[in-house]
Amino acid sequence: MTIEEVSPRYLEALINYEDRWFWRHPGVNPFSVARAAWQDLTAGRVISGGSTLTMQVARLLDPHSRTFGGKIRQLWRALQLEWHLSKRDILTLYLNRAPFGGTLQGIGAASWAYFGKPPARLSYADAALLAVLPQAPSRLRPDRWPARAEAARNKVLDRMAAQGVWPAETVRESREEPVWLAPRQMPQLAPLFARMMLSKSRSDKIVTTLDAGLQRQLEDLARAWKGRLPARSSLAMIVVDHTDMSVRGWVGSVDLNDDSRFGHVDMVTAIRSPGSVLKPFVYGLALDDGLIHPASLLQDVPRRTGDYRPGNFDSGFHGPVSMSDALVRSLNLPAVQVLEAYGPKRFAAKLRNVGLPLYLPAGAAPNLSLILGGAGARLDEMAAAYSAFARHGKAAKLRLQPDDPLSERPLMSPGAAWIIRRIMADEAQPLPDNALPRIVPLAWKTGTSYGYRDAWAIGVNARYIIGIWTGRPDGTPVVGQ
Repeated sequence: MTIEEVSPRYLEALINYEDRWFWRHPGVNPFSVARAAWQDLTAGRVISGGSTLTMQVARLLDPHSRTFGGKIRQLWRALQLEWHLSKRDILTLYLNRAPFGGTLQGIGAASWAYFGKPPARLSYADAALLAVLPQAPSRLRPDRWPARAEAARNKVLDRMAAQGVWPAETVRESREEPVWLAPRQMPQLAPLFARMMLSKSRSDKIVTTLDAGLQRQLEDLARAWKGRLPARSSLAMIVVDHTDMSVRGWVGSVDLNDDSRFGHVDMVTAIRSPGSVLKPFVYGLALDDGLIHPASLLQDVPRRTGDYRPGNFDSGFHGPVSMSDALVRSLNLPAVQVLEAYGPKRFAAKLRNVGLPLYLPAGAAPNLSLILGGAGARLDEMAAAYSAFARHGKAAKLRLQPDDPLSERPLMSPGAAWIIRRIMADEAQPLPDNALPRIVPLAWKTGTSYGYRDAWAIGVNARYIIGIWTGRPDGTPVVGQ
């Protein structure tokens, strides 16, 4: 979005309300900073920003904490921007990066989303509202808080009349306009994925590997399931083409606009307990070490290690079982036995080396509970690690853009990966209720965290890796489901 594509009314409102001396100051307005510093020192906390538009751009490009140290850093970044860029360049950055509520970023997205028209056609009232909205995008969102938005808009209108920028009669008429929103929503596809990509790139145009058709199918599927999920629950899905590791689908939440389900939180990248979905890795690594083979008998019997006393999902025990049977039935005690033989620290290091870090509490060391969900993991990183079962034992990184290079590291031998995949695709493995028939061989594993807080499913077929998570983003249990 260029300056020429934006209504002069918006530019007038923005500059005169936010930063009257924008075209003259060196990035910092000493008078505004001094006033803000005095207010902050008097109150003992940061209550007034005193930020110029350049300083706001600096904060958008280099986020920092709202502390006195953070403010000094912001001042320095603003001076650097003024030294290296023109005023028009800085203003253009603001137009394209300012937040306008939810996942909306930039004046173009905000104008279409809220008013259904390009920013070149904004009315005086529209321009005033969008000028003030980035000050508190969540608190002033017109689609959620129209009264707050109208009050803030009128404050801008009054300022424009008082400064003589806009005619008083025009301002009076604009104040009478209700905060009217377009009766249609701007098309959104993969909004949380788009937000993530925008945060990683400064390019004006971002090309991704997503398949638009598949993405729509996934989002339709998520919407269809929303009514069947427990209250306050969400879900996340990722689809990866393991032939080239391109991400083809990404659904971060069940409904972006549902605050009760924390719809703005991308659960694909959230750290959650993975339950049993790590078990295929420990069995594969143990195969390579010669610790077990598919027919090895493992002990599914009660055991205690210090204060740790694991049990099975069904609360029962099954005695001696083969490794293959233990994996198919997702028994916990055999997996703990194998992890103890392999070594928890070594296991965690192996996974970390291929891009699957296990997130532990500060100061905690890897232990036997890892294999049953005693550490956190991310769905996107888990899906990438499962590529080892499709790529001859090598786990590859996800590719989000066509130009991303393909990078992979060996996790286990091709033979071990083949054996584990065959076991996970075993015809004897029970299918969920109402599952599709076995038309295409699917190797899959589920996982449920302690207290029914998380449910995972990872599947691998001839071309794709599919990762699914569901649960409550706030971490509360879903009892009885």
